[in-house]
Amino acid sequence: MEVQQFYYDNKIVKKFIYATILWGLVGMSVGLMIAFMFVFPNYTSGISWLSFGRLRPLHTNAVIFAFVGNAMFAGIYYSSQRLLKARMFKDWISDFHFWGWQLIIVAAAISLPLGYTTSKEYAELEWPIDVAIALVWVAFGVNLIGTIIKRRERHLYVAIWFYIATFVTIAVLHIFNSLALPVSFMKSYSVYAGVQDALVQWWYGHNAVAFFLTTPFLGLMYYFVPKAANRPVYSYRLSIIHFWSLIFLYIWAGPHHLLYTALPEWAQNLGVAFSIMLLMPSWGGMINGLLTLRGAWDKVRTDPVLKFMVVAITGYGMATFEGPLLSIKYFNAIAHFTDWIVAHVHVGALAWNGFLAFGMIYYLIPKMFKTKLYSLKLANAHFWIGTLGIILYALPMYVAGFMQATMWKQFNPLGGLVYGNFLDTVTQIIPMYWMRAIGGSMYIIGAFIMLYNIVKTVKSGSAVEDELAEAPELKKIIKGRLVGENWHRVLERKPVKLTILATITILIGGALQILPTIFVKSNIPTISSVKPYTPLELEGRDLYIREGCVGCHSQMIRPFRSEVERYGEYSKAGEFVYDHPFLWGSKRTGPDLHRIGSKYNNAWHFNHMFDPSSTSPGSIMPRYQWLVHDKLDISDTKDKLEVMVTLGVPYSNEEIENVYNSMEQQATEIANDLMKVEAISTSFEEEKAEKGADFVPLKNREIIAVIAYLQRLGTDIKVKN
Repeated sequence: MEVQQFYYDNKIVKKFIYATILWGLVGMSVGLMIAFMFVFPNYTSGISWLSFGRLRPLHTNAVIFAFVGNAMFAGIYYSSQRLLKARMFKDWISDFHFWGWQLIIVAAAISLPLGYTTSKEYAELEWPIDVAIALVWVAFGVNLIGTIIKRRERHLYVAIWFYIATFVTIAVLHIFNSLALPVSFMKSYSVYAGVQDALVQWWYGHNAVAFFLTTPFLGLMYYFVPKAANRPVYSYRLSIIHFWSLIFLYIWAGPHHLLYTALPEWAQNLGVAFSIMLLMPSWGGMINGLLTLRGAWDKVRTDPVLKFMVVAITGYGMATFEGPLLSIKYFNAIAHFTDWIVAHVHVGALAWNGFLAFGMIYYLIPKMFKTKLYSLKLANAHFWIGTLGIILYALPMYVAGFMQATMWKQFNPLGGLVYGNFLDTVTQIIPMYWMRAIGGSMYIIGAFIMLYNIVKTVKSGSAVEDELAEAPELKKIIKGRLVGENWHRVLERKPVKLTILATITILIGGALQILPTIFVKSNIPTISSVKPYTPLELEGRDLYIREGCVGCHSQMIRPFRSEVERYGEYSKAGEFVYDHPFLWGSKRTGPDLHRIGSKYNNAWHFNHMFDPSSTSPGSIMPRYQWLVHDKLDISDTKDKLEVMVTLGVPYSNEEIENVYNSMEQQATEIANDLMKVEAISTSFEEEKAEKGADFVPLKNREIIAVIAYLQRLGTDIKVKN
């Protein structure tokens, strides 16, 4: 058989590794900034684009899509070429993919701090960036599939199966969750509303974790752990079971993020059942990874690459045990909305994704530069500092979560809440926030140690950008079954069929969960008293979204005695039918706001936004003083209403035509009410005298729209006390 010589493209791998390190440090630094905001809430006060609500989505996007994404692509481009015995399909597509992805990251880094966000968790980027993501992702898929087609290896190794499933599923998730109608260049509204939007978002959100943070890294585990240990994968059969059961079950599990909410009960129960079943394939993969190291434990003790990978796989096992546990309603009732979830997420992110990426980088750089790692001692120091950082990060958050849950639910003998003031809980967990910040600091110090070690390693070697390889030409895939070949080995020679089967497998769960909620109207009962937001309230809601308030406040009161006692009547599905997008939230750093309307007067809201500690002593909410000073932009308000009409919100033609008169009237009422307060009126009279013609009347400022929205929340249904 003719042996062909060809070259692996190491240039693209090197680019993605450098980007991984760069964006990892950026994303972690933003995360550390946020961690310190819990103990120093106003240290960036007055700078709107450095506020917590705007930086949080920047942190999550930077870590997930910039750090983990670039690490994933580096590993896939390196391993795919060697597993398929072929250079990537097209070099120019590889470069387009790399630079396109970096430009998307830069666009996110600019747009999110400026307040351009959809508010949908892990999918906050606005529609032009979403379109760019789709194009670059398709380019990645074309490159991967093209390489598979021109391969010189008959069978597809298990890692390739996971890469194929990643490409297909992320494409489906991203497209369906990002469907929106644009209002302007950087503003859009989700085509889904309320309960439907929540279900689609967490179908995406959970499976973004599954198919962006998990399946590609499982593929990397199946390649790099055997390579680093110089051992074969423990069980081929287990890898087959792991792959097919994981991609089938994972896609159903999204609703476990919405237990006890207004989501229909049948959808919640489906999410619970499949989440519990997920434990088996997840732990099957963990066992397959760890048992691959049989006979290599002596090497684990001395090789930092394997140390990172062992802790990564262990972190994967812990996170995938905790996920099914948290999907059980009893535990979910305790953990949801608390810092327990923060701990859970970061065990997966810091240990599984972070440590596997670090181990992979330490493995690849010496090979690609034909040298030895500059310092094993520094790599080991990174490992131990990072491991201790994870522990110091996660354990306090678990403690904080338990404290929050127990304090929120505790009643006294007279039947009242023991801790009726939400801030009673906040003040108790400040020490845990300090420890989290210390743990995060240690983790990022380890990353900087790695940066130094990698720079010195690169300088000591010489890059092999086009690595010579040779393999026999694969002229023809033999049809039928070879002697001793099982059905899956046959499938591994047929990448098109494997891709189609994987696509069908992931579509089943999504279709059976989401389509009934969208098309069966009885699943979301309507409430006749629920009306669309007024134009001013809609603008206030958009400001609430812009400032990232949903990152700290939920709008979903669950049917628990403690929550009804604290917040008011539990939330109903029909109350959210005009909410594009939904704003139920996933974390309560502050109290739930669904029944906040009419609870406090306008002046309270004004003072609370200007200086939260003036109304809520001990609050860790930052000041939002720019809302008081900035003029409300109403240039797109009419367009917003017209888009809402297209989405099914029943605004009349008369309401659209009189939009500015309506806003003027409602804003004037709120402003006049505020000016009755002497301190507020005196302040604005002084400002008017100082600025003269440049003075912006109070009724035209952003704070008025925010107050209008907050005062509307939860008031559409009348509930007897």
